Amino acid sequence: MSARAEVAVSVGAHGDSLWSKALRKFRRDRVGMWSLAVVLAYAVVALGVVLGLWAGDWADVSGPKWAPVSGEYWFGTNIIGQDIFARSLYSTRTAFEVGLVVALGATALGAVLGSTAGFFSGSWIDEVIIWLMGVLDSVPFILLVAAISYTLQGSPWAMHIAMIATFWIGTARLIRGEVIKLKSLEYVEAAHAIGVSRFMIIFRHILPNTFHILLVQATLSFVAAIKSEVILSFLGLGVKDGMSWGLMISESTFEVLAGFFNNFIAASVLMFGLVMAFNMFSDALQDALDPRTVK
Repeated sequence: MSARAEVAVSVGAHGDSLWSKALRKFRRDRVGMWSLAVVLAYAVVALGVVLGLWAGDWADVSGPKWAPVSGEYWFGTNIIGQDIFARSLYSTRTAFEVGLVVALGATALGAVLGSTAGFFSGSWIDEVIIWLMGVLDSVPFILLVAAISYTLQGSPWAMHIAMIATFWIGTARLIRGEVIKLKSLEYVEAAHAIGVSRFMIIFRHILPNTFHILLVQATLSFVAAIKSEVILSFLGLGVKDGMSWGLMISESTFEVLAGFFNNFIAASVLMFGLVMAFNMFSDALQDALDPRTVK
């Protein structure tokens, strides 16, 4: 068997063993399984909104001002008679859309730049990427969003771009350190010896062995994106052409003063439920994928 084949077999066997053991460990974690069930329930709600099964009337003025909770309006209505329940469901879709886009974008960018910096550690390429991380990390997040929003002239993607430009840094630092460790292993040296290109070594032989780190970082970025979206939308820098829990909380500012709390409670409770469940899922996933504890 050639050195290339031995490398592929070794890496593949190691990966299968790690993932199968991690899956068994995760299944034994009751908190992790319950939190995953809650996240999936939220995902079903978001998917239903995307498919048009419910919450299509979130913007309709269909009831009286500040209607109480009833069989017709499960969460009541807001100050202009819009159904709070429908708006809450639509906001779940917004949370998942922002979370998925930012998590995938930031994780992918962090993986590429982090692995490149780690493989070429000590070179000018590494220095440039480290300098870029330092520059972006030093800019306050709100100011970065405001600057990007101004540059893109109110584009609905300004918030996503600002989050991705910030959240990739933590992933890149972790991947850089892991790649520096992995590039000195025998299977990487064997790939060098048989003439595999640097590009192939990074993205075929090294980066796949950091996938457990990337998966955990993606879940953390998902949660951070949801919380950031709520804050930015509350401040008027987030969602522009839809509805989100942040906008609902912003609307409730005047309603709370009038003694009506339905809007605030609905958005806060639903946001807390998703963020809490995803945090517990992320912790359970991190424990399951930890090579030191996988058995």
